[in-house]
Amino acid sequence: MKKLVLFTFVILMAFGSQAQEVLDGMFIKETAPTRRVVPYTHIREADVMYYKRVWRVIDLREKINHPLYYPIQPIKEIGYERTSLFDLIKKAVEEGTITAYEDEGGGGQFKTPLTKSEAVNKLSEEKTEFAIDPATGLEIETSYNEEINAAEVTAYWIKEDWVFDRERSVMEARILAMMPIITKLNTQTDQEETKGLFWIYFPEARYVFANQEVYNPLNDGSRLTFEDLFRKRVFSSYIYRETNVYDNRMLDSYRKDGIDRLLEARKVEQEIINFEHDQWQY
Repeated sequence: MKKLVLFTFVILMAFGSQAQEVLDGMFIKETAPTRRVVPYTHIREADVMYYKRVWRVIDLREKINHPLYYPIQPIKEIGYERTSLFDLIKKAVEEGTITAYEDEGGGGQFKTPLTKSEAVNKLSEEKTEFAIDPATGLEIETSYNEEINAAEVTAYWIKEDWVFDRERSVMEARILAMMPIITKLNTQTDQEETKGLFWIYFPEARYVFANQEVYNPLNDGSRLTFEDLFRKRVFSSYIYRETNVYDNRMLDSYRKDGIDRLLEARKVEQEIINFEHDQWQY
């Protein structure tokens, strides 16, 4: 009997010595982890009165887009882990919950899905270094793989469709694809170069985006999820490509200067706005 009591006392002491998890905050956050994706409204082809496809650039250097860029490293705060959009995509691709597609054909065609290993390989880059062999004294070349981090992602390219549904009398935009863009310094030319990693199918990624919060600079208790941010279009972007007769060429191919390219992008966007505006009488 004494042995049983002693054994029970040791077990209780062992459990009591373990650090207990404390509540980091005044309440438990349960909304975002259990959020469901808001379903899209069905659109019949017969109700499509206007249809336009454009490609946009979300520049993460703009202040309004900083919630997509920061934090560079995941941080623990207010009862959950806050991550950048790229770290969220990276984790989902590694887990297999988001499918990555090869960047081919221009603008995200979803022709060649990447396997999980192929997609993970695109999340790292091969580096080359030269070092002195201590045994021979000769210079040798060594290579290694370095993971791409969120700090290197400077923009996102998105492909979206604009549709005027005459059944509901609304102009609606839906994002179809997204690609992270990284910026690297070319040591040979000493120039910065941009490179796209892979495309992801946005309707599939919505299920992942819906359960991760985005920082709200005005109120920590009223944060959106990534899915809310894109659905409500709480970001800044500009058009860099549109469907046209010239092989859907980019605006850069005929508008080289920055201000001319921006004006051309606004012209394309204004045409979409004008079509919706012209449907109403005042």
